[in-house]
Amino acid sequence: MLELAIIAFTTFFITIGPVDVAFMFAVLTVGASARQRRMMALRGTVIATLILLPFALLGEAALSWLGISLPALRTAGGILLLLIGIDMVFARSSGGVSTTEEEAREARGRADISVFPLATPLIAGPGAMGAAILMMTRAGQDWLGQAVVLGTLLLVLMLTLVCLLLAVQIQRFLGTTGSHVLTRVLGVLLCALAVQFVFDGIAESGLMMQGESMAGGHT
Repeated sequence: MLELAIIAFTTFFITIGPVDVAFMFAVLTVGASARQRRMMALRGTVIATLILLPFALLGEAALSWLGISLPALRTAGGILLLLIGIDMVFARSSGGVSTTEEEAREARGRADISVFPLATPLIAGPGAMGAAILMMTRAGQDWLGQAVVLGTLLLVLMLTLVCLLLAVQIQRFLGTTGSHVLTRVLGVLLCALAVQFVFDGIAESGLMMQGESMAGGHT
């Protein structure tokens, strides 16, 4: 359970990115008062939670109804996280865990950014949604494992709220360079986790065993 908790926490922390979200939040709320920032931070985190929890609880059932196997989900989810991790390493904005340039421009003209782009795609982006489903499938039918995954998800969301409330201080402390360094380090970790998810998906699919049996049949 400890291993699952560590992997889930690391995956959610990287895909949600509380520090990166706080940095962007500080930039987008320059003209807002302290009270407005607090309200937007709280509302955005609550909405993001209401988006991510259904993905975690119902995502596997929905994929099963669509005929998508768990190995296929793990492989596809790993590839998605790998692409996001590569963008993080090169400090590029892909829209997987951050806003695109077009979304950022639209957000600057909004008085209230709690729903868009804060709740989604900054907090509950495609990467976080995919990670929620992926980690719940990793827990399997073990209720304790599922509780651990949900608990770590809620913990990361609480950390995100704390970072949002301290967004101005975080922005001043890290600066742009510090934010990019942190993003790159976390991106390397995410790439490693993503590759492991792909390996697990391929192993569970039976493709490797089929390849070995075919190779044995030719000898």
